[in-house]
Amino acid sequence: MGDPGQCPSPWSPHGSPPTLSILTLLLLLCGHAYSQCKILRCNAEYVSSTLSLRGGGSPGALRGGGRGGGVGSSGLCRALRSYALCTRRTARTCRGDLAFHSAVHGIEDLMIQHNCSRQGPTAPPPPRGPVFPGAGPIRASGSPAPDPCDYEGRFSRLHRQPPGFLHCASFGDPHVRTFHHHFHTCRVQGAWPLLDNDFLFVQATSSPVALGANATTTRKLTIIFKNMQECIDQKVYQAEVDNLPAAFEDGSINGGDRPGGSSLSIQTANPGSHVEIRAAYIGTTIIIRQTAGQLSFSIRVAEDVARAFSAEQDLQLCVGGCPPSQRLSRSVRSRRGTITIDTARQLCKEGLPVEDAYFHSCVFDVLISGDPNFTVAAQAALEDARAFLPDLEKLHLFPSDAGVPLSPATFPAPLLSGLFVLWLCIQ
Repeated sequence: MGDPGQCPSPWSPHGSPPTLSILTLLLLLCGHAYSQCKILRCNAEYVSSTLSLRGGGSPGALRGGGRGGGVGSSGLCRALRSYALCTRRTARTCRGDLAFHSAVHGIEDLMIQHNCSRQGPTAPPPPRGPVFPGAGPIRASGSPAPDPCDYEGRFSRLHRQPPGFLHCASFGDPHVRTFHHHFHTCRVQGAWPLLDNDFLFVQATSSPVALGANATTTRKLTIIFKNMQECIDQKVYQAEVDNLPAAFEDGSINGGDRPGGSSLSIQTANPGSHVEIRAAYIGTTIIIRQTAGQLSFSIRVAEDVARAFSAEQDLQLCVGGCPPSQRLSRSVRSRRGTITIDTARQLCKEGLPVEDAYFHSCVFDVLISGDPNFTVAAQAALEDARAFLPDLEKLHLFPSDAGVPLSPATFPAPLLSGLFVLWLCIQ
């Protein structure tokens, strides 16, 4: 990346509005900010406040109108005034910080481009944290109050039963196993959201496995653990092929200095190839792996967390799977190597004796890539599913090419929270 003191500007030299991905990049790349300088917090708050300000048109573009309309509309202007106010408050401690000066100049440019007045309402302050559906105070009974950052303990005490959990995974081509046990093989080139709810944002960025191929592999994963009451500060984790860090972007390995900071932690038993992130405050465990030059993602998450998204969202691969236009059938194969289908089946059979979705995904990947090491990705995904699934009877899936993602009418009642409009298709 060159000189660590040189922080790239998120604003285009041609004067066009920044995309959300570029603004997020500022947050991700400028982790060198001085500990007293709070510009990273300003950046994170701005990114969070503008997540909903994207409409149709160019995928991934941050649009000035948000829900309300065109250039100069109130949504983006309020967010920019809040961003400017945040930078002014931290100006004294950010002298000489390039990320700070990049933000200040970028805000000025955007306010001019979108006809925003300097005076006016600001975006509401970031919430102290989302509230779990159905959660509430526990009546005093003489016993110690439950730890608010221990999701499972609090839920069990409130509801007198353990919480439910869901599992999602993305690996290989990529293949996506949704929360609802649908299995898709996707092309999804560029950046696509696996999850985006009140607590988590997970984005996978994929590129073709070979020049001209329909199949893609995940090369980058970005995970944002959103600000949560007294439990954690907002934390960002980013992994890329050949760079699987055992820390968040700010260098920390936990949720920060809040009382419940230890309820978010990163662990690794195999540096560079396997990282596990535990978020006890939301009953969530994430495993990220690198095998055969690609990244895989696996999550076990509490149902309440998985369903905590608004009616304006409709694209989360873990919820609805890949859009129909982005799916590859098992009959679509572009053999890039010299491995025959019989050899691929034999290689996959050694670690995947059941001819389920994982086995067929393995065969597909080995044929397309010509790399026997792709068997490891499917095997690891199956092991994660075995560890994460509450109902092992659903471990093995036997997909057909006709499978479709669930529509709102087919959502289980506990998960009917609406759909989310978010498309970050960054080339």
